[in-house]
Amino acid sequence: MTESSELTRIVVVGASLAGLRASESLRSSGYSGSIRLIGAEDHLPYDRPPLSKKILTGEWEPEQIALRKADSFAEIDVEMLLGVPAVALDTRAHEVGLADGRSVSYDGLIIATGAAPRRLPGQPGYPGIFELRTLDDSLELRAALGEGVRVVVIGAGFIGLEAASSARRLGCRVTVLEGAPAPLIRGLGAEMGRAVATIHAAHDVEIRCDVQVAAIEGSSAGVTGVRLGDGSVVAADVVVVGVGVAPATGWLAGSGLELRDGIVCEASLRAVGMGYVYAAGDCARWPNQLFDEEMRVEHWTNAAEQGALAAANLVREANGEELEAYSAVPFFWSDQYDRRVQFIGRAFLPGEDEADYDIRIVRGTVDEGKFVALYGRRGRLRGVLGLSLPKYVMPFRALLARGASWDEALEFAAGQT
Repeated sequence: MTESSELTRIVVVGASLAGLRASESLRSSGYSGSIRLIGAEDHLPYDRPPLSKKILTGEWEPEQIALRKADSFAEIDVEMLLGVPAVALDTRAHEVGLADGRSVSYDGLIIATGAAPRRLPGQPGYPGIFELRTLDDSLELRAALGEGVRVVVIGAGFIGLEAASSARRLGCRVTVLEGAPAPLIRGLGAEMGRAVATIHAAHDVEIRCDVQVAAIEGSSAGVTGVRLGDGSVVAADVVVVGVGVAPATGWLAGSGLELRDGIVCEASLRAVGMGYVYAAGDCARWPNQLFDEEMRVEHWTNAAEQGALAAANLVREANGEELEAYSAVPFFWSDQYDRRVQFIGRAFLPGEDEADYDIRIVRGTVDEGKFVALYGRRGRLRGVLGLSLPKYVMPFRALLARGASWDEALEFAAGQT
């Protein structure tokens, strides 16, 4: 690509995986102007998936999750503004306001601020209550875990169950509380959520579903337990709140960007109604043409790919070139104990019922603790779930990318060796 004189100052907000990949992509796309990378944390960009696993268990130390070595940032010539969150955006003046009172001007902007943990209503600030999103969160929680520590995890989603797995490996006594009828129900549905969660029973982790958390109890000395809706109390030395995340877009109020559970973007990841403003990663909502669905995806692969494409499209826009649509098959994984959960595609659209889907195990069994299940709807393959059978899961990605029919998917599965 040739470089446009319209772009000389690009600001990337979010020193995340998406933000770093955007910065790298700007250079590989031929952009030679200034890049300022703004990050709310003091740390250089790091990999988040290990926070609930290898960092939490102590198998890895922080330097092992760095996305680039500190001395390699000179190669991409990025000015780092770390430990100072963005608090406002003025799209007319082309300025990003920072928490320390400074304003940073831009010609092009990429927003990659990710997501932030949701909190429980009235959640107290007692010592021993943790959320798990940042490196500091993980290190503080790690210091509180150990043999015999009573840990209550609120939320049986992937982060909650990963934290439960890590705590159990450290010898903690772990109980997981979930308000829904089954674990992982939002991502996998009740049937497959229960199937995956059986690995926790084998490690003496109690998962209690259909329970309501009334309050977290404790004092300035520390947390003591979680009181449920029926009045009973689950004793705890540590409470991990894992009830999901929300896109980190509060600082964009009044900016003129369209916000709806994320920054609403075109297929190119350009913010709707804005020139030279793009979003990538957990905070971006865009129409995925492969699935004919507007979606926001909170997965590693999505963040990496979107960061790179948003940057490339920003340079294309400045050059008057056609923008590329981001059409991808969502993919995520979760490591729990010695098992790996993988999911490719999409399970349920908003408002859909699990009963509308054909969910079929095509290899292995739940009892074996290794299986592959296909999700189909209206004659089309929609998703593939695998538990500890990666060899049989990944080939389905190509089928999803070309919109394979349900019958094609079943035939493909039958032919796998």
